[in-house]
Amino acid sequence: MTKTKGSIEAEISKAITQWEKDFLGRGSVSVKADILRDMIIVCLNGVLTPAEYRVCTTHDGMLSIKKTRSDLVESGIEMLKEIVFDITSVEAISFHTDISSVTGERIMVFKLNENLEKKLNEK
Repeated sequence: MTKTKGSIEAEISKAITQWEKDFLGRGSVSVKADILRDMIIVCLNGVLTPAEYRVCTTHDGMLSIKKTRSDLVESGIEMLKEIVFDITSVEAISFHTDISSVTGERIMVFKLNENLEKKLNEK
């Protein structure tokens, strides 16, 4: 049975949620992955804790939280790339992420070595 684009997106969302819980100690409120051409874009909502929102009220605090959170996620990049490969059989060649100190939302972008969306549409 061939996986659909939607089922792969759901599987990635579920796997990243589990990775967050296992690796970071807590998960986001919601996760949504989308395949777009040669990218997987993941939107994670509810990433920041109430204490982190409080620290983010100052510029230095916001920069500190962004750096700490970025360092934590970047330290698990190999596991994240492995998750993407295990689900899609396509290699992630780069990873980009940022977090909003206002909304508590994190965006992850996996750049792939081929156009996964086109590959799925050909099946």
